[in-house]
Amino acid sequence: MIKHFKTSEFDSPDKVSSGDKMNKDFLMLLDQARELAGTPFKITSGYRTKEWNLKVGGRVGSSHCKGLAADIHLPKSSRERFLIINSILSVGINRIGISFKNGFLHCDVDNLKDGQVLWSY
Repeated sequence: MIKHFKTSEFDSPDKVSSGDKMNKDFLMLLDQARELAGTPFKITSGYRTKEWNLKVGGRVGSSHCKGLAADIHLPKSSRERFLIINSILSVGINRIGISFKNGFLHCDVDNLKDGQVLWSY
């Protein structure tokens, strides 16, 4: 059971209830990470329809369109950033992109892409 999130937090802005298409195992990992971090995770992008992904400039084959990715707002506090990033890694999510400029962390579990990757935007 997911304790810290509602699937609606992962909805594509153009499709109500699309957060239900998120991979349940991925959501459980995010929920475990949130528990470990002890600080809220604000989801800025979860599931994306192909149309929404195109509109926001997402990549073709985006893990968001598969329900395997989420973007999480990174707070200004370096301590909270550390807690979020450390908890994501601790639960085994090892594909992470960070944009300090835009204040978000992308994480996914798309096993069709390179594993254990860390990048910046």
